[in-house]
Amino acid sequence: MQSGFPFTKFADRLASLVELSSDDVDLLAKMPATIGHFGSRDIVARKGDRPTVCCLLLQGYLCWTVDCESQQQITSLHVPGDIPDLQALSAPLLQFDLTAFGPVVVAFVPHRFFRELSEASARLSRALSLLMLTDVWCLRNWICNLATRDALARVAHLLCELTVRLQAIGQARDFRFLSPFTQTDLAAACAISAVHANRTIQELRRRKLLQWNSRTIEITDWSGLVRLAGFQPDYLGLRKPSLQEAKDFNASLAEIRI
Repeated sequence: MQSGFPFTKFADRLASLVELSSDDVDLLAKMPATIGHFGSRDIVARKGDRPTVCCLLLQGYLCWTVDCESQQQITSLHVPGDIPDLQALSAPLLQFDLTAFGPVVVAFVPHRFFRELSEASARLSRALSLLMLTDVWCLRNWICNLATRDALARVAHLLCELTVRLQAIGQARDFRFLSPFTQTDLAAACAISAVHANRTIQELRRRKLLQWNSRTIEITDWSGLVRLAGFQPDYLGLRKPSLQEAKDFNASLAEIRI
């Protein structure tokens, strides 16, 4: 078990939801974890498992997938700092497969650690609750995206959400990030065919909203993409810390890293 290494990603994620104190950061720094490396398409947690650890994503992307007849449906996407299976603290039987999109690094953290956090700090208890609620809110918006938007707006909305979630943990600040998707993946996430996914990407390029080169996505017209998607990020539950809060939080992390 390693202690200290993975907590900074988690601290960044929680700080995007609630204001953390230095004491909270100290508690997070005691996180015990076993680090795991997985390749693309590897199943990190399998349907029917009853895990005693949660999976904290450190690098790469994870998604929940379910096989629907001859097709695989993606029902969520997770970025570094997320704990996709945090709900297993209350309902340990997994209903879907947790799958790696490309190579990923994860930290397996015992359930007892999160229970201890909740008992030790009211702020951290609230943050963990918000983390689970955010997954619910994202799922509802995922359903709405598929049910009410055409293919172009679906893809635009998914990319807007992904960009904002990455920016919340200090990534994609220049609107450029590694893509979690192949065209087949994008089709599975947006309930369209792979051919339609390709046409949709080409149309977004034609409108000069983004560049999608191999595994890299660059949003070239953020305002235009937001308008096309009708994107409103309120459901992500992100707070906007003051400049001084951000400085104090980063200083606390720096002290522990040293």
